[in-house]
Amino acid sequence: MKTQIITLEAHDDLISVRDKLTWAKMPRVLLVWPKYETVNLRVLDLKVLQRHADSLGAQLGLVTRRSAVRRDAESLGIPVFGATSAAQKETWLKPEPRKQRIPKNPRRDLRKIRAMVYPPEAAWRTSLWGRALTFAVGVLAFVAIASLFIPRATVTLYPEIQVQKAILSIAAGESIHSVSINGNLPAHSLSVVVEAEQTLAIVSEISIPQTKATGVARFTNLSQGEVNIPAGTILATATDLPIRFATVNSTLLAPGAEEFVEVPIEALAAGASGNVLAGSIIVVEGPLGLSVAVGNPSATSGGTDTKSIGPTEADRAELRDVTLENLRREAEAKLKAQIGADDLLLLDTFETGEVKAETFDPAEGEPGNQLKLKLQIEFDARYVSAQDLNQLVTLSTNASLPPGFEAAEPPTFAPLTDPSTDNAGISHFEVEVSRTMYSKPNLQQILSALRGQSAETALQNLRAALIMRQDPQIVIRPTWWKRLPLIPFNISIEIK
Repeated sequence: MKTQIITLEAHDDLISVRDKLTWAKMPRVLLVWPKYETVNLRVLDLKVLQRHADSLGAQLGLVTRRSAVRRDAESLGIPVFGATSAAQKETWLKPEPRKQRIPKNPRRDLRKIRAMVYPPEAAWRTSLWGRALTFAVGVLAFVAIASLFIPRATVTLYPEIQVQKAILSIAAGESIHSVSINGNLPAHSLSVVVEAEQTLAIVSEISIPQTKATGVARFTNLSQGEVNIPAGTILATATDLPIRFATVNSTLLAPGAEEFVEVPIEALAAGASGNVLAGSIIVVEGPLGLSVAVGNPSATSGGTDTKSIGPTEADRAELRDVTLENLRREAEAKLKAQIGADDLLLLDTFETGEVKAETFDPAEGEPGNQLKLKLQIEFDARYVSAQDLNQLVTLSTNASLPPGFEAAEPPTFAPLTDPSTDNAGISHFEVEVSRTMYSKPNLQQILSALRGQSAETALQNLRAALIMRQDPQIVIRPTWWKRLPLIPFNISIEIK
């Protein structure tokens, strides 16, 4: 007998194998399992394939060496072979004929059984009037429940308003570490380094040293021995700003008291300032001054100056003052930028600190028609934080809040006096504080006066119970509802 051979693959399942059976045209269909791959077909799948082959008028057989598949197939009566050649040569056992199922006779007493299980309804429930009454009761119950939960009301109250004002005396210092209700606040230090370069046009004339003054110094021996006076011995006048001279050559002073010798001298610095009167040079610098006395029998001369445009000391002071003022303004702006917009800078603590660098060009005594100054200075100051101020103001106003009133908004404050710092480093100043407050209504009392009342009655109750600056407003939703809700949670109270 002709046999249709179908070789299975690892990815085949019940659906794909069933489709392959559909296309088979032979009276016998042989499914061949792959040797080295697994096909996932359960015993139930084999039963489905067997019935499908029966419906096509074909007999199903398997070729496999897998014991589990052979056992399942044999339990279903499906022929199993070791090879395709054996399947074509051997005789296939015929399947057992399928038994025909005979349906049972239907039962005749089903309606009686149903009546026993489900007893009939009462007559009044099946009548038209009974159903109408039941519907009416349901509608009334729904309306009653809706009257409790659906209505909403918003009541806006305008209670009496008063303005609370006070003047607080504040002491702020770095030695204070916490906010105190008595007015003490911590102060925080700030520092900033600023620098500037500024020039000034010069029209003044200054004297420029040109030549050095010369003269003669007379040394008198104060000892009994010979004294060696080396070249370069420094001599000076006894004025507040000594003018110094040096001997031009070395000399030996003969031994014996009152012996003297005259030595040529020259001013150390050029200029007319070296021209001094006779008897002005009386100081001998160094150990030599213990052995000799000195004097100038005649005035020194030859020191000259020349006039030239250059900065004077007044020009330097003027340029420094202008530059320092500009730096102060810049430093104040930078210090304010380091703190918050509402923080308070204690301007009386703003002071000049360390001078980091100060350079004039040209140097003192040098000519020039323009003076340039490079100045770098550190500035220091202290400030009070807005957070600490707000905390102090809030503590103070809350402590003086009248009974029965509540704050409508946070307090505001403004400095009333400029800070002044004492010797202990404590800055004292005053601030003016103001805050709006309103009389606090009793919400439980208000809700009791409003529940279930009409808008007019509720308004009269509120007028009698509260002191208000204007009549309250009552809004009921939905608009066609005439009374306020009975449930307090559905009444919203706003205070303005």
